[in-house]
Amino acid sequence: MRLTFYGAAQTVTGSQHLVEVNGQRILLDCGLYQGKRSESTERNRNLPFDASKIDVLVLSHAHIDHSGNIPNLVKSGFRGDIVCTHATRDLCAVMLMDSGHIQERDVEFVNKKNAKRGLPPVEPIYTQEDAAASLDYFTSQGYSRPRRIAPGILVTFIDAGHMLGSASVILDIEDQDSRKDVRLVFSGDIGRKGIPIIRDPQLPDSADILIMESTYGNRSHDPATDMSKEVERIINTTYRRGGKIIVPAFAVGRTQQLVFMLNEMAAKGDIPRLPIYVDSPLAVNTTDVFRSHPECFDAETRQFINESGSKRDPFGFANLHYTRSVEDSKQLNFMREPAIIISASGMAETGRILHHLKNNIEDSRTTVLIVGWQAPDTLGRRLVDGEKVVSIFGEKYHNNAQVVVLNGLSGHADQNELSAWVEAMQRKPRRVFLVHGELEASNALAGRLRDRFNLQVDIPAWKQAYDVRGTGYEQPGLM
Repeated sequence: MRLTFYGAAQTVTGSQHLVEVNGQRILLDCGLYQGKRSESTERNRNLPFDASKIDVLVLSHAHIDHSGNIPNLVKSGFRGDIVCTHATRDLCAVMLMDSGHIQERDVEFVNKKNAKRGLPPVEPIYTQEDAAASLDYFTSQGYSRPRRIAPGILVTFIDAGHMLGSASVILDIEDQDSRKDVRLVFSGDIGRKGIPIIRDPQLPDSADILIMESTYGNRSHDPATDMSKEVERIINTTYRRGGKIIVPAFAVGRTQQLVFMLNEMAAKGDIPRLPIYVDSPLAVNTTDVFRSHPECFDAETRQFINESGSKRDPFGFANLHYTRSVEDSKQLNFMREPAIIISASGMAETGRILHHLKNNIEDSRTTVLIVGWQAPDTLGRRLVDGEKVVSIFGEKYHNNAQVVVLNGLSGHADQNELSAWVEAMQRKPRRVFLVHGELEASNALAGRLRDRFNLQVDIPAWKQAYDVRGTGYEQPGLM
């Protein structure tokens, strides 16, 4: 068996891990890499492997850093099945089309500049048409239902508790080379207990080889159950000083969790009657997908829906407004009274959130609420790092806003929760590969796992390959 790490290796985005076994090439995730624009474009456009030779893609969940380069994979010659949960397939139908639209729009902007400079035009990494074509290859299955995806290879999904439809992937392999059964577990992104809407993470009972995320491998979150009170405090404090709360939030997962949390607060009268706007067409569309998958909801959400005697919409209530049109979005710029504006993108790199930040960031009454991990070299990270002057649309703005970071709302487990996830395994893995984390976070988690469980832990570099044979393992080599 050979493992090659083509993305999310010593960084968080661009998840792509190739498993070669029994003559089959199985790709785990195919996400977009996010970072410096020139580097991102180059890495995302040019896949580091021959797409036509990939036999099957197993997709852990729909977030773009895990699914976003699927249209390019198909465009480049992939013709196998894309296996995922039902909710992940439905979310990808919305998200990949949106991503194709963004690719087209970004290229239009670049080509206008190139034309003025006498430079040749560039093509998008993929288009909306490419995204639509890729959906033909999706095939979905429920949790805890083993499925044969290749000779001698079964895949089973368990709920990762990270977002709607997210899964940890279990591959049970009859390894022909070693003539032994091998269980390879890919954690995907592991969620937290008590996150709104979705169920708590399921725990795998065993693994021989573990590919595991490490996003917050060096941190401890505040309890998720305390976050509602903290959000309530932030809203009331900002309201009293007459400011707006601007929330860069991922359109899928975080936005719906925030809306549900605000719904509960409004129902209890814990926050003032201020207008709340979800200003993201993608968030509006994906919220409709959430409504269609109640099988993924946790008991608390089901109770909230049913407790009034009539079916309540967890994603709809008085004072909540979903804005689709550009005109409605622009009108928010003229508001002077307190309001909550939730808008994408989650790292404040593209989309309508940039307009809301531009119009409000120099007002000291404003609160910018950061509720997710921010990649290096993004506007979101610069705000988290406390930069006093930031660039938005090429212009400089003084950051006078109150920037508040709430990692407790993260959909990623922290170091203690990641360690507990491994501890729950009755049979611990012989080999662990840490991915989806910056090097500092991965190193911290590696030390924890070595000290606590005496595990062999590696932190692969980009494109690094490992031969895994029987109970012994060859030394890793760079491709």
